[in-house]
Amino acid sequence: MTTFDDFLKERLQDPEFKKEYDALGPEFSIVQAMIDARRASGLTQKQLSERTGIAQADISKLENGNANPSLRTLQRLAAGMGMQIKIEFRPLGTN
Repeated sequence: MTTFDDFLKERLQDPEFKKEYDALGPEFSIVQAMIDARRASGLTQKQLSERTGIAQADISKLENGNANPSLRTLQRLAAGMGMQIKIEFRPLGTN
């Protein structure tokens, strides 16, 4: 049976697929950062919803990558977790 990682590794050999996959990197990073921050805060989606006034269903959509949050929404989420957002611009090719 092929695992997802094996499948992805194979698909990334296709230059066009890799280009599209890499273009989604920043979105994946934001989604993962939101999930990691919420978990580090010890909050459920429901608890975060209660703190921010953002519907739990909307938080779920954001965490599943099915919605694009505005900066204002990210700020509200961060405040609800007792955190702040840091956005930075870096030269291409740096991590």
